[in-house]
Amino acid sequence: MTKTKTKIKSAMVRARIEPGLKRKAEKYFDILGLSTTQAITLFFKQVELHRGLPFEINISNAETITAIKEIENGGGKKFENADELFKHFGI
Repeated sequence: MTKTKTKIKSAMVRARIEPGLKRKAEKYFDILGLSTTQAITLFFKQVELHRGLPFEINISNAETITAIKEIENGGGKKFENADELFKHFGI
């Protein structure tokens, strides 16, 4: 008979999170069938596997930030379809 090692979950993680962000994230966890604890464990496992953050972190330059704010405020060029977009860019 082989002995199986049981991993004891005894470490605590405490974090202060904006309530709205927590609610929104937990809504997606629920859709995925995950508890908050399972989602945090999944994130930690991915950090371990990637030996760092499991996604790319970028800091937008001033031009990108300006464009994002313009779009958020209802500005920017709008296209009716992909063909119109491609024509605009000469593709």
